[in-house]
Amino acid sequence: MSQPSAPRGGPRLPHLPDEAFRRVLCVVAHPDDVEYGTSAAVAVWTARGVDVSYLLLTRGEAGMDGTAPEEAAPLRHAEQLAAGREVGVEDVEILRHPDGVLEYSLALRRDIARAVRRTRPDAVVLTSWEIEFVAGLNQADHRVAGLAALDAVRDAGNRWVFRDLLDEGLEPWSVRWVLASGNPRPTHAVDVTGPPTEAAVRSLEAHGAYLASIASHPPARAVVEGITGAHGRLLGTANAVAFRVWDLQAPPSFDDGA
Repeated sequence: MSQPSAPRGGPRLPHLPDEAFRRVLCVVAHPDDVEYGTSAAVAVWTARGVDVSYLLLTRGEAGMDGTAPEEAAPLRHAEQLAAGREVGVEDVEILRHPDGVLEYSLALRRDIARAVRRTRPDAVVLTSWEIEFVAGLNQADHRVAGLAALDAVRDAGNRWVFRDLLDEGLEPWSVRWVLASGNPRPTHAVDVTGPPTEAAVRSLEAHGAYLASIASHPPARAVVEGITGAHGRLLGTANAVAFRVWDLQAPPSFDDGA
């Protein structure tokens, strides 16, 4: 698994400021997507008193080859709830868009914008929408989820987009920060050394049935420590989680080095 690397002789990544936000929404395609590293940062945030919510766009019903979708969906739902609790997350919403064939659509954007307006986060964490990301070639659902979430962040702040959400009592909400996980050009990182990494290991282990269905899947500890260890080298700590961060309220920059 490839990982982002710091330029030779270049500066390490800066820490994501502790005071940057008080509420976070993580938007992903499947149960277990947050648990590949990002949940360690979530553990840091919740321990600091930050409110974190999860929005999953599918139930992951197509993810277990030996288990019928009708059986896999409730199983993976339960595993995700347990995984969230390991890192202090109780607010987990799981939608019913189709797993494996997730389509970019206005309906998908509306559902994400609805969650943004409901939770009113300062920051939205989403997955990379690029074809190539830090682990190689990105999966189709991940790409769709990332791009739809990015667009829905702006939809959520526009009163005249998805006006039916106003009828639901959901007023516009403008997110300030967008954090992309898995981006090959990270700009900031969160130190997750110690208990947060241990919590992240437990959160991935909570997907026991799913992991057991993948014969070649390495142990959860090896995965989490491998990812956070590689990111830690970018920050200069034992373990970290790296993100590409955008401040949507900052004035535009035309710096070629950005």
